[in-house]
Amino acid sequence: MQGREPGGRGYHRRMPDLVMPDLFSPLSLRSLALPNRIVVSPMCQYSSVEGCAQPWHMVHLGHLALGGPGLLLIEATAVEPAGRITHGDLGLYDDATEEALARTLAAVRAVAPTAIGIQLAHAGRKASSARPWEGGKLIDVDAGGWQRVAPSAAPHSDDEPAPHALSRDELDALKQRFVAAVRRADRLGLDAIEVHAAHGYLLHQFLWPLSNLREDEYGGSPENRMRWPLEVIAAMRAAWPAHKPLGVRISATDWRDDLPAGQRFDVPDAIVVARACVALGVDWIDASSGGISPLQRVRAGAGYQVPFAEAIRREAPGLHVIAVGEITDPRQAQEIVASGKADMVALGRAMLYEPRWPWHAAAALGATVAAPRQYWRSEPGEHKGLFSGRSHGQR
Repeated sequence: MQGREPGGRGYHRRMPDLVMPDLFSPLSLRSLALPNRIVVSPMCQYSSVEGCAQPWHMVHLGHLALGGPGLLLIEATAVEPAGRITHGDLGLYDDATEEALARTLAAVRAVAPTAIGIQLAHAGRKASSARPWEGGKLIDVDAGGWQRVAPSAAPHSDDEPAPHALSRDELDALKQRFVAAVRRADRLGLDAIEVHAAHGYLLHQFLWPLSNLREDEYGGSPENRMRWPLEVIAAMRAAWPAHKPLGVRISATDWRDDLPAGQRFDVPDAIVVARACVALGVDWIDASSGGISPLQRVRAGAGYQVPFAEAIRREAPGLHVIAVGEITDPRQAQEIVASGKADMVALGRAMLYEPRWPWHAAAALGATVAAPRQYWRSEPGEHKGLFSGRSHGQR
């Protein structure tokens, strides 16, 4: 029974003979069965030590997992030390970083059944920076930073020194570091991987015409600029078990309307990348934007990136699509999924502000949501049946 109301609301009160709202309908990604369409975005915490997860990560991730999202994505995690944005970035590149994350995951899994994935990344020319609360500026090598790498010797901004342009041999070696991180993620029992090809980091730098000035097979035409990122994604997909899903986050526009055609990356280019990802066995596209240029002119607002997700979903069949960007209201999220603009919604800042956002969304939409038994007594009287599995005869 569909029973959708006008205006895309498409939900019913919490009754067993009626369908759940679309936001709380299950979704299968290969063998991974998600109970709802709510994703916790990967959010950098800048709180690691030498790439190793700390008690902060245990509490942070556990707190979010208890809120009942369908999928929790661990923050951008570097595949080598030089791929960290800051000294505080999480890493998955040696036994120490793997063991630290294993301890964190063991604690989180002991208290919450939420599916957990990880975003694997390399910062490229945006690496070796101070933490945001320390100003975020580039840290020079002689001040404790490290050599940054990129497709070409083109700095992120005019006041920064040029990064090292990666040679062909270095690209081959770096691709294997992505693969090694995938294998570590599998040993950790993680449920999903998201490849970070957005926000101005290394894979995104290959896609953008003004950061990729190469004259070999990895530069020049859009097809050539896509080549190395797609090689990396293909190698990661091959190393990741076939039954586990793998997604890719891309920036669907560079927000540089001032640039002429041929010097931009916009939605039509993102669609081409997404279609290529379908052929590689990618399961979802996480449609974000920006981050490649300090001169970007972002037109932010409620759900401002949803049209990117909608266009990719329409033009690149065979992919699930995640919508992100100032999605804060449950009915807003429900409409995005119910109207077919995206298959999932990912929340970041809203989830930090209210880690129980899925509970409130379920209450607002008349759905049910998983909650730990220890918290069942918190179910509001006006929302009886909110927590799945609870017996209301208990005191």
